[in-house]
Amino acid sequence: MNEGKRILIIEDDQEISKLLSVMLTTTGADTVLAYSGTEGLLQLQATSFDLILLDLMLPGKSGEELIEEIREGSSIPIIVISAKVDIENKVNVLKMGADDYITKPFNQQEVLARVEVQLRKSNVHPLPTTKLVWRKLTMHTEKLTVSLDEQELQLTNAEFDILSLLMRNPERAFSKKDIYESIWKGTYYGDDNTISVHISNLRKKIAERTADEYIQTIWGIGFKLV
Repeated sequence: MNEGKRILIIEDDQEISKLLSVMLTTTGADTVLAYSGTEGLLQLQATSFDLILLDLMLPGKSGEELIEEIREGSSIPIIVISAKVDIENKVNVLKMGADDYITKPFNQQEVLARVEVQLRKSNVHPLPTTKLVWRKLTMHTEKLTVSLDEQELQLTNAEFDILSLLMRNPERAFSKKDIYESIWKGTYYGDDNTISVHISNLRKKIAERTADEYIQTIWGIGFKLV
């Protein structure tokens, strides 16, 4: 299922780390374990990975610090697995650039499903259309670049995929469930703020370039490009 995929597990609890490793290796993935934030960063600097599973409360560099450093130069998918359950922490790390958030104690099947979603998303090839334009937004799907008024926007994979979906279907409203299942082809787990935070991040990055509104909330339905 995940044959040949390299996954970095950054988790200081050795039992949890080994459990995640065993779970993932049964799907065909190769795992590398790091027990501190500093060790995790060294692993990332030494080799490439397809996905990161990241705890937040780590010795050395914290998970939050790692996300910020990773996002300075990489769009590798990051799934946070943390005992921090309050919504503020979750929203903050998603805003920093994490792609998903799972709380401990976790369900093993849910972890595997969410890992598969992120890996499948990174394997999706661009559709034949290579250039999308909406007002002053321009997206090159093969180059994975987006510019607004000829200024490039630095987007994460999730943000790029959401914007691509909206630009391919201008003025159509998408629910959170629609967005999740259209992009990642996985089951939507509901009642979390993952999609809302990615939309918020997109709006913030667009707002840094223009005062014009591009993504509108349709109450009771979802979001659309305007």
